[in-house]
Amino acid sequence: MPPKVDPSEVEFHAIRAQGAGGQNVNKVSNAVHLRFDVAASSLPEALKARLLALADQRITEGGVIVIKAQEHRSLPMNQADALARLQAMVDQAAHVPKARRATKPTKGSQRRRVDSKVKRGAIKAGRGRVSD
Repeated sequence: MPPKVDPSEVEFHAIRAQGAGGQNVNKVSNAVHLRFDVAASSLPEALKARLLALADQRITEGGVIVIKAQEHRSLPMNQADALARLQAMVDQAAHVPKARRATKPTKGSQRRRVDSKVKRGAIKAGRGRVSD
């Protein structure tokens, strides 16, 4: 089970949301920027390395994850949404894919492959010029 992100290590900044919303959008800061410093977090070192190796535009050069949440109309809901998205990133990095072991082709599959090549070669050889 992947480790949970400690909310005390996360920094929230309330910002104004973009998009439509009438006059209210200019007055209320309901969107949120979440900032999470991976290097300073309490996550295991292997997980930190995998997290920083992700090809994600939300990870800065300094190793800080910045997530912007503005889906909801309330600040607490946007904070919860940003935290859930951060946890999803950590879960994704915590998943280690199973190493693939190379296997040999079976005798039957090798035989079928060669037989099909021989058959195809015979078809092509039959296309040659007819000589008397």
